[in-house]
Parts: sequence; C-alpha cells; structure tokens
Amino acid sequence: MLDIPTGLGWLYLDLNSYFASVEQQLNPQLRGRPVAVVPSNTEATCAIAASYEAKAHGVKTGTMIYQARKLCPGLVTVPARHDKYVEYHHKIMEQIDKHIPITKVCSIDEVACRLIGHEREEEKALEIGRNLKKAILQNVGPCLRSSVGIGPNRFLAKVASNLQKPDGLTVLYATELPERLAHLKLSDLPGIGRNMDARLSRAGINDITCFWNLDPKHVRRIWHSVEGERFWYALHGIETTTNDDPTRRTVGHSHVLAPNMRPRHKARLVARRLTLKAASRLRRLGYFARNYSLYVRFDIPKGDGRKYKWQMDIKIPLAEDSFSFLRALNILWQKMIEDNTPTHIKQLSVTFFGLVPAEKIMPDMFKQLDDPISKTQNRHSRLSVAMDNINKKYGLDTVVLGTLPETMSPFSGTKIAFTRIPEKAEFHE
Repeated sequence: MLDIPTGLGWLYLDLNSYFASVEQQLNPQLRGRPVAVVPSNTEATCAIAASYEAKAHGVKTGTMIYQARKLCPGLVTVPARHDKYVEYHHKIMEQIDKHIPITKVCSIDEVACRLIGHEREEEKALEIGRNLKKAILQNVGPCLRSSVGIGPNRFLAKVASNLQKPDGLTVLYATELPERLAHLKLSDLPGIGRNMDARLSRAGINDITCFWNLDPKHVRRIWHSVEGERFWYALHGIETTTNDDPTRRTVGHSHVLAPNMRPRHKARLVARRLTLKAASRLRRLGYFARNYSLYVRFDIPKGDGRKYKWQMDIKIPLAEDSFSFLRALNILWQKMIEDNTPTHIKQLSVTFFGLVPAEKIMPDMFKQLDDPISKTQNRHSRLSVAMDNINKKYGLDTVVLGTLPETMSPFSGTKIAFTRIPEKAEFHE
C-alpha cells in the first residue's frame, strides 16, 4: 500500500510571461498592450514570449509572427534583450532570498524553495507566498506578476503554480489527487510532451485518473526508462532522488539565424562569433577542451530531398585559446562544403567537449620548452586572455580576431536557454 504524504514540503514560484513582463516594466508604453518578444524583427520568426494581453488572442510561445498578427492585429513585437532578463532575474532572486532560502533555480523564471519546520503549515506557507509576490511587485516592478504553488514535493508544487495564472497562489495536497487534477490533460503536466502523450495514448492511457491508477512498473515500461517510474511517484507526492552530477561536460553556443544572415558566407561569420564566445567562456570557467563539434541545420523547403542537418566533431590538442578552435572551425566548415550541403543555413551550434579543468593539467616542462606547437599555443593563450580582459574592460568586441562587422554582434549575442541562465559576464564575451 502506497503511503501518500499528507503534508506540505515545497513552494514553487513561476514568473508570469517573464520576458514580455520585463519589457512592459522597462517600457511603460507597452503596459496593457499585446506584446510578443522575438529573436529578430522579421515576420518569418516566432514569438519566444507573449504577454497575457497577447495570449488572450491566442498568441503563445512558438507562434509564427505572421500568424500572430492575424490572431492579434494590434500586436507589438519587441526584440529580445537577454541581458535585461538576466539582470531582472538576479533582482528577483535577491527579493526571494530575503524571505526564504532558494533551494533550486529551475530556470530564468522559476524557483523552488523547500519548506521546513512551521513553514510546512498551510497558513505560514501561504503567508510566505503572499510576501514573495508582494516583494517582487513593490521592489522590482509592478509588471512582474508571479504564480506560487505549494505542495508536498517539488513536482506537485510546480503543478500547483500552473493551476491559477496569472498572479495565482495555490495549495495542492497529494491527498486531493487525482480528483483535483482530473480536469487537466496529461500534456498539461510538466514532463509530458507531445511524443510521450502520444505514447501514453497508444498504451490506452488518456487521462490523469487512468495514469494515477497504473502500477509504477507499468509506467516504467511505457516510458522505456526508470524516469517513468520516478514521474509516477512524483505525481503521487513522493520525493524522488536523481543523480544531479554538477560536473561540466560541455561548453557551447547555438543560434538560429535571421533570414538575411543565412547565406553560407554570412553564416560563417556567425559560426566564428559563436566559437569566439564559447572560447572566451571556456577560459573564464577555467577549462581546456580536446574536442570541437559543429552542428548545422539548413534552410531548405519542405519536400526537398537533401539532408536538412550536418554535424561533425574533430579532435584537437588540448586547448583553451581562440586560435585553436577557429582552426577547427575552418577544417569542419570546409568539410561541410565538400559534402555538397545546401548553401543556406538556418541554425548553427558549436560545442567544446572533452573538458579538463585547468588545475588538473600537469604539463611536461621539457616538452613545453622544446615543442614549437606548445610554444605557439602558449602565445595564443596569453593573447586570448589579454583580449578577454580588454573586452571585459572596454566593452564587447573592442578587439576581435579578424574582422567583425558592427551588425554581427546582435545576431550572435548571449541567449537564455530553458535549462541554463547565462552569467552576467557572458554578455561581454
């Protein structure tokens, strides 16, 4: 017999329409208007965030802008300013930390806080939730509304935060389930995407009540992974443990190109810029890398028989300097051309892997003295670090390797990924 927890243990805060809310906070003329945040000012792109005024018309994350304008003729599009979103993120974290310790920053706009002692009592937990929401509105900005969920474990606290948006405050007990969530679709639960929803449907599982009553081992078989069993237990309010290995394995950057940057000769400039950014970040984090990977997704029409993506890795001498990685890029770029790939590129990703912390490298002193390659690499490392320092002091791209048109920087700036919040220093790399 499963022992369902009866109390509360977590508080989850989710900022509502975060990117769009920050833009409305920064620009009062946008307040009360339908806003879509976009990666670039073109009708061919999609919304990466939408204000609640835009959502009321059916505009949501991922909606193509030309479609969004049909849904919402008064839509205002605003280019994303990721540095501002990170800046406001830190301001909000400071406010939260004044009221309760942050256990985990889950994304740029979501945090989870473990409740302890009398904080587990419903009234006290609700008081903390109200104080957090009030502190953010008063001390960071009145446009930055949030929804707070309180539940027995982190998963159900997140589910609770989604039950009332915007500006919600919801308590969810495991003992209220599955009835309390029976009105939701399985895909409304965080962690069940389109593919998993289809897989569950093929197994005859089409609603939360049915899923709730399954045997956890059965869920594991459907999932083809132990993660399915963990998900089942989490939905029942039971804490699950995962192996969160903090070891860094890769450093990289990715970018979807604006249409005018997609011809191959222009895309190469973006690939260089991403490589230089990743190299600078690698040095700041204190790592060397022995592998370089280039991923390319091509801009080809539907039905085109050619391959729509290309990827290749190359092994290099253990390095941290920008020159080594640019040489690797040149080799892979030429190989991509030789493979007769399409000439227009939609997305680029560069990744360094095979990372080794700088403090674990024990160079052979005599090899360093005699090896001309090592001597050159050392000079390049010193030059790369010097350039990092100049750019940090005087601004992004004060000095660069080769030529970099002024118009290039906006196309390859630091972006926020769902699972990673950039550090402030990245906006200067």
